[in-house]
Amino acid sequence: MTRCFVGDARTDDRSGALLSIRGARVVRDGATILDVEAFDIHAGERLAVLGPNGAGKSTLIGLLTRDVLPLWTDPPPVLFQGESRPELDEVRSLIGVVTSAWQDMVRVHLRVEDVVCGGLFGAVGVPSHRRGRATKVARDAAAGALERVGIGHLASRDMATLSTGEARRVLIARALVHDPRILVLDEPTAGLDPTAAWQLRATMRSLAAEARTIVLVTHHVEDIVREVERVVLMRQARVVADGPKADLLTSEVLSDLFSVELEVEERDGEYRLW
Repeated sequence: MTRCFVGDARTDDRSGALLSIRGARVVRDGATILDVEAFDIHAGERLAVLGPNGAGKSTLIGLLTRDVLPLWTDPPPVLFQGESRPELDEVRSLIGVVTSAWQDMVRVHLRVEDVVCGGLFGAVGVPSHRRGRATKVARDAAAGALERVGIGHLASRDMATLSTGEARRVLIARALVHDPRILVLDEPTAGLDPTAAWQLRATMRSLAAEARTIVLVTHHVEDIVREVERVVLMRQARVVADGPKADLLTSEVLSDLFSVELEVEERDGEYRLW
């Protein structure tokens, strides 16, 4: 596969990047599960990380959120706004993460509003010892986040009564409640029926119109909404290409990436595979 890099991803200049990776290796049980030569995220970017299952996409996100740590090198392999050792609270304030793997976690008898407020405290809901801090400001922030994803009318509902698609959008509101600079959507449409997936992609398009960095992680080309401009391709724990969407979402490139003959159809900036 031809390696196609953009911006600082092919240089040693890490200035101005919200998140920057150089020569990061993650090893588990003696095996390298991620090996990234260069990867940067800048303010306002809308990018998709695409690759087959097992490509290392989720490990890359873990590296960005500090849930996964790379082997230490000098200079440091991962910088957060130029810092190699940021406080965990600083990382959490910078990044909001949504993953379908959290779906079961929120299948609890809590009000939707409480689950969204929990994003301010790093909890499923509002912890009992923090309820005094769930002020009107916090409740207003939760209400605003729910409105932005189109489900403000569900604020008083019990989480356990929601459909899978509704619960997924609650997770997005929870990630937005503290107004992060970067929103990471990890396999956002996994497990959704066509209607719920369409609604969630519409939500993604609306969020992409905001002045916020969006990172979409997926193995479904259909999830890459038209507002995404940059695509990062991963295979076998490595970034194999990084460049403009139109250059990389082609039949030849994606057939190579997924090791199967594929035909790509583009319509109005969005893509389908055949």
